[in-house]
Amino acid sequence: MHLRSASLLSSVAVTLVLAGAIPARAETLRDALVRAYRDNPTLSAQRAAQRANDENVPIARSQGRPNVAAQGGFTDNFLRGGNSFTTPERRLDAQIGVQVPLYQGGRVRNGVLAAETRVEAGQANLRGAEATTFTDVVSVYNNVIRDEAIVGLNSQNVRVLETNLRASRDRFEVGDLTRTDVAQSEARLSLARAQLQSAQATLISSRENYVRLVGAPPGTLEQPPVLPKFPQSPDGAVDVALQDNPNLIAARRARDATDYDVRVARASRRPQVNATLSQNYFNFLGSLGQGSAAGLGSVQTGNATAAGVTLNVPLFQGGRPGALVRQAQELRGQAIEQATAAERQVIASARSAFAVWRSSLEVIASAEAAVNANKLSLEGVRAENSVGTRTVLDILNAEQELLNSQVTLVSARRDAYVAGFALLAAMGHAEAEDLGLDGGPLYDPTIHYAKVRGKLNDFDDGQRAVPVASSTSGTRPQTAVVTRPLDPLLESNVDRTPALTTGVDTPRP
Repeated sequence: MHLRSASLLSSVAVTLVLAGAIPARAETLRDALVRAYRDNPTLSAQRAAQRANDENVPIARSQGRPNVAAQGGFTDNFLRGGNSFTTPERRLDAQIGVQVPLYQGGRVRNGVLAAETRVEAGQANLRGAEATTFTDVVSVYNNVIRDEAIVGLNSQNVRVLETNLRASRDRFEVGDLTRTDVAQSEARLSLARAQLQSAQATLISSRENYVRLVGAPPGTLEQPPVLPKFPQSPDGAVDVALQDNPNLIAARRARDATDYDVRVARASRRPQVNATLSQNYFNFLGSLGQGSAAGLGSVQTGNATAAGVTLNVPLFQGGRPGALVRQAQELRGQAIEQATAAERQVIASARSAFAVWRSSLEVIASAEAAVNANKLSLEGVRAENSVGTRTVLDILNAEQELLNSQVTLVSARRDAYVAGFALLAAMGHAEAEDLGLDGGPLYDPTIHYAKVRGKLNDFDDGQRAVPVASSTSGTRPQTAVVTRPLDPLLESNVDRTPALTTGVDTPRP
């Protein structure tokens, strides 16, 4: 269907395929992607829409195929004139006719080509829907990991500040600190609790979005696998995107289909030639001339066969053909501009994703350095406070600086991964085939298309529509409980005891 970069494709498959069966609750990124691929309602709806789009091809083909119709009737002339001996009292008629289109001015041929081209566009749109769904899953997966870490960091901060407040009150009782110092500790603890509540609400929201996209609550999510290597420059990413991005391919094929639409509209001005064949049967049921001598020997039944060719030459149609052509040309102009807009969008998406990915990597490096530096700073401030050269406010500020750098680090990790996957999607390499999802047979839209494109049966209704994606109404509301241990780099391994007079060590998460 489209060209692929072999090296990039293989590296994506190697890095994102993890062995093992799908658990009841997604634990790895691969598990989440496989489950969403099979159970996401947006993706299932897009597949159904494409199957409906496939049917436009046999619909267009039917316009050039023979049309066979049968007709029958029974007539009872129960009121007749006195001399109507030539009119049968009863009449039974049956007729079967065949009409074969011989020439339709190109309407059928171009209509079929337009439908086939739109099937190709729809298949590309389905690829784009897969990439969008997977990008959303990757985003929410990393959101949960990020928000769990932020809740853990804020919980740790609250516990530390609670211990600080107890120490400040004890030192205030012995006259070592002032009431102002205690108030500062109380204010910072209240702010930390508010930040924790906000972080917990954000985590619940991320988990609910995970349920919405994947169809099941998140378990203990593992860190996502390493992404493949990307082009060295945004221009390299754009080159791949302009070739493989499914949304751009779909827009271009939709543009191509409108050229055939113009030809279909022009065909309405051209002559049409049809061949006809009919067979007629009549039976007067013995009622012709009934009750009169004239009716003796009258023919009561008969058959008639006719064949011919009809030529229909449009001379004047009230301006309808011209309006159809003008309309089709304007719709083609719209499709051309939409293809250009899609191209611009693809270029912008590839460049922006590349920029965010590269900048996030730099932020990660800077944030890791900041975390390590803030740990040393906090430990030094606490030590200096124990000898009276630093205030309680200095300690509180150092604690907040450490927390801020830790939050920046986990956010940058999330941003880098999501931007990297978005770059894969922009380049057209973030679909099920690319990711090597092996949780069962992959959905192939060409199978249904090959099955229906040549069908002739008027009574083949196909399969009744049934739900595919599962309902999440039975899932429990998500909570902000975090069981994941913090990354060792994020843990505040700082000696806080010099600032304490209670003899209680800083609580560990």
